[in-house]
Amino acid sequence: MSGNIRVNGIVVTELGSKITITDKVSLNKKTLENEKFIYILLNKPKGYVTSTKDPKNDKLVTDLVKNCCKERIYPVGRLDKQTLGVLLLTNDGELTQKLTHPKYNKKKIYHVFLDKDITKADLEKIAIGVELEDGFINADGISYADNDDKTQVGIEIHSGRNKIVRRIFEHLGYKVKKLDRVHFAGLTKKGLQRGQWRFLTEKEIGILKMSSYT
Repeated sequence: MSGNIRVNGIVVTELGSKITITDKVSLNKKTLENEKFIYILLNKPKGYVTSTKDPKNDKLVTDLVKNCCKERIYPVGRLDKQTLGVLLLTNDGELTQKLTHPKYNKKKIYHVFLDKDITKADLEKIAIGVELEDGFINADGISYADNDDKTQVGIEIHSGRNKIVRRIFEHLGYKVKKLDRVHFAGLTKKGLQRGQWRFLTEKEIGILKMSSYT
């Protein structure tokens, strides 16, 4: 060891030395800062790509929050370019894994606007399940979002498969004109205008980490 690394002022002389989050670590007499975890809720507008870079030079969701913090944050999961609504961005890799891995089955609710009235029979088909090109899928819950407008549907689903909601309705002959995610892992866009963002509260962060949301 060269003696360039110190923990709490003491030179580290052994490889593999362990530290705690409260320890002060310095390299060449310069204190190293622990990365601060950032959690941001965005009401994603249409036309933005859920990525940190895009070869097509499309608008990125990270552009909407680029001045919010010095840390580099990433979208949790995917919303396609035309889909609106609740999107979480963070630099907490452990939480991202928990919220996106299929085995954790995080709840998502979408408000779907279709090109024509959808029949009750087709709602029932989606609830029971349909066979798509990449396998069987069913909704955890589905109903009309507006009893006076049969083109609007609310659907609850856990799957994170690519464009899954759009493909379910297209499979039955409907075109999705607008798709808005209104609920993700206990988070909603309440109080946020389209394109606006806010930091999560300590309570919301705690609920996410404990997976104690509905």
